[in-house]
Amino acid sequence: MPHPDPAADWLAAAAPDPQTCRDAWARGAPALLPAGRLWDVLLVPEALGRPALALLAAGPGPGPVLVRPEDGRLGFLVPPGTSAAWTATGIRAAGDGTLVPVPPPTGPGTRGPGVHWLVPPDGSGRLVDPARLELALHEAAATLGGTP
Repeated sequence: MPHPDPAADWLAAAAPDPQTCRDAWARGAPALLPAGRLWDVLLVPEALGRPALALLAAGPGPGPVLVRPEDGRLGFLVPPGTSAAWTATGIRAAGDGTLVPVPPPTGPGTRGPGVHWLVPPDGSGRLVDPARLELALHEAAATLGGTP
């Protein structure tokens, strides 16, 4: 019997077919999960996202964050509906129904050349707080001399 993994259970619950998701992860591959059910994703350029993540990490913890090396972006998992209201320049939003490649939260496939976790989910359902993220992005942008 497999060992229970609350983070994998939580992520797989976003899939229309959780077993297909788990099968992909068992192969070490990301699963395509729809945003908008349990979370949305804000895709931030890595040069801005990493300093913002460092600012978020100084508080109660940032919540789940992906890195997508192929396009140089960090993906902050935020509450559903956040993407519809997000208007910052240079930040892409994946919301309702957008398929997002999501690696397993633990084990093979969590690190590597493709999409992987910088901060994996913990299974509690905790997400990145959009208000805290917005403040961190503004502070990071000010430090870098730009705007989010």
